Amino acid sequence: MNTMTLDHKVLALLEKKIQLIKTDKGAIYLVGPIRLPVTLGDKTEIFQWYCWLQCEEVTEDYQRIVEKLSSVNLAELQQSSALVYGDFENNEDALIRMHSICHTGDIFGSKRCDCGFQLEQSMKMITEHGTGALFYLANHEGRGIGLFSKAMAYVLQENGYDTVEANLKLGFVDDARNYDDAIRVLKTLRKKAVTLLTNNPKKLDALQNSGMDVTGRTPLWGDTTEFNEKYLNTKVVRSGHLKE
Repeated sequence: MNTMTLDHKVLALLEKKIQLIKTDKGAIYLVGPIRLPVTLGDKTEIFQWYCWLQCEEVTEDYQRIVEKLSSVNLAELQQSSALVYGDFENNEDALIRMHSICHTGDIFGSKRCDCGFQLEQSMKMITEHGTGALFYLANHEGRGIGLFSKAMAYVLQENGYDTVEANLKLGFVDDARNYDDAIRVLKTLRKKAVTLLTNNPKKLDALQNSGMDVTGRTPLWGDTTEFNEKYLNTKVVRSGHLKE
């Protein structure tokens, strides 16, 4: 087991950037903000990056947490994060996007879905608006079934099943995603109302049911191709997504 002990200088730097958010399952440890320049089109925009980790242990002894994590292979676990733009805490009007990780769409640019387009477009809309945040939810792959299961669902989709049918045939529900932790982080970073970038009414319901003040919803449609037309139609017909 790693018995590394942090020196005082390192601990002092980390303590300034770590926040404890208590939950009914333990705690969320939020680290940030961290300056993150991001290229969007022909411009480089400066975001503030946060990352969070859920733990059963609840303590403000951050040295204990950091030393404990040094003996855990966090590379095998997925952690979510948020990109914050502008004066997110204080500005009256802010756009937010709850974006589920899509390994194939976000990284490889797959056209089987519209996820890569939605990721880039929402970041552009946030910067153009002047204030907002993108929450990148790492445990949401395949609507919550994981990457390997998503690959098996793709096999079924290539044999005539739609996205909902494929998940159900594999023993999953259509949509297993949970937004509780992301909403807790959102409420930590901002108390004022938000406008949600989404086509998914379940995301809107999750925010409103949490007590968050939501002033509206902005749709995020586009990048329809021959490869994802059926996928997008299934979102509307089977999953209740809103086009306007």
